[in-house]
Amino acid sequence: MNTIILKFGGTSVADNIKLNVVAKKIIDLKKEANNIVVVVSAQGKRTNQLIKEAQELSAIPQEREMDMLLATGEQVTAAKLSILLNRKGHQAIALTGWQAGIVTNTIHTSAKIEKINTKRIEEELKKEKIVVVAGFQGVNENADITTLGRGGSDTTAVALQVALKADKCYIFSDVDGIYSADPNMITVAKRLDEISFNEMQEVADAGAKVLHNRCIQIGKKFNCDIIAKSTFSEEGGTKICQQIETAEVKSIVKNEKLEVIQMEKKENIQETQTYDIYQNLLQNNIIVETFQKEEKQIQFRIKKEQQNKVQELLESKYPDYEIKQKELVKLSIVGYGIIQDARCIKSSSRNTKKTQNRNNRY
Repeated sequence: MNTIILKFGGTSVADNIKLNVVAKKIIDLKKEANNIVVVVSAQGKRTNQLIKEAQELSAIPQEREMDMLLATGEQVTAAKLSILLNRKGHQAIALTGWQAGIVTNTIHTSAKIEKINTKRIEEELKKEKIVVVAGFQGVNENADITTLGRGGSDTTAVALQVALKADKCYIFSDVDGIYSADPNMITVAKRLDEISFNEMQEVADAGAKVLHNRCIQIGKKFNCDIIAKSTFSEEGGTKICQQIETAEVKSIVKNEKLEVIQMEKKENIQETQTYDIYQNLLQNNIIVETFQKEEKQIQFRIKKEQQNKVQELLESKYPDYEIKQKELVKLSIVGYGIIQDARCIKSSSRNTKKTQNRNNRY
């Protein structure tokens, strides 16, 4: 029996009208595959709304409670879509992450999947049901709800592809594939027919909101191709795969959601102090980039969404340091072998100028 995984992002399921579009696409694809497993995100901007509501109550909410709260968004979508599919005459069942057997480590807000017990999903598929799984979530050894980080529904989908040995995994959004730049900002951006896992990883790590970076890691590890397509069009699509890479610029990514943290001290900073600070950041699940030390200063880069958490940690544990913050905009040029290829350097230089000029007008 062939199995396919379909993942639908927040913009694809934003309201009841779009849920009907998604349901039709699922029903059409059911004709091509015996088993359909659907992974869904929260509707529209629901996750952002929940975060805002939580931060109105506390500037830095407890991470365990945030996981409890945010996991509800995907559950609502899964239930609604299952209700709709059943009304249309196609048996469907909605499962939470833990009902789907997704077990994670104990880290909250950015948990990693440790294993998936597929027994429940396989039982429902044998009953010829469409299984709708709430993405982005699982359960840890303490029976606590965990979430996989923003965009984590992509990782749920690819992990299920591996666990179920599915034939295909489609990631549906409002864009018909992976582009060389953000098509909402750069009108001349071109859609890529294929991109390698390595290049896609660079694009995701650079800050492009196209695929969750960990889903790419899973795809590469288990050699499972991922197909990015549009929910609202049959045209286009980009395959992420183990292709033989050619030297060309694949993408230009602008990331404005970064913050540079500077910690200054009147006297020289010792190596033991540097190690202590770095370990404290990691232990608090703070993703740190470019950690650098000078005589009286430590500097590192974080995601802007972690700004309040980092500020509170540093002020409480290191009161003898002066803490400064600066916003950072990073422009990344992605492509395998482009540094060694003079043609790519010239091309990327021209494209970067175009991108900068375009961005200046927005």
